[in-house]
Amino acid sequence: MPNKITEDQTPLAELNYEQALAELEEIVAVLENEERTLDAALALFERGQALAHYCAGLLDQAELKIQQISGEALTDFDLQE
Repeated sequence: MPNKITEDQTPLAELNYEQALAELEEIVAVLENEERTLDAALALFERGQALAHYCAGLLDQAELKIQQISGEALTDFDLQE
C-alpha cells in the first residue's frame, strides 16, 4: 500500500530541520499504527534512521554555531535560578 512517504522522498540535503522532523514523526506514526509488508516497514525504518541522523547533525551544527557566537561552551539551563 504505497503512500506519500514511500513514493515522494525528498533528498535529505533539501530538507530543513522542521521538514525532516515532520517526516520522521509521520514515519513513526505510520510504523506504529498501520500494517505494512516487511519490505515496506524496513524501507520506512531506513528512511527514519536517515532522517534522525540528519536532524541530529543539524542540531549539532546549530549548537556549534551558538558556541561560536557566544564565545564559550554551552551550559545547562536551570529553571530554578
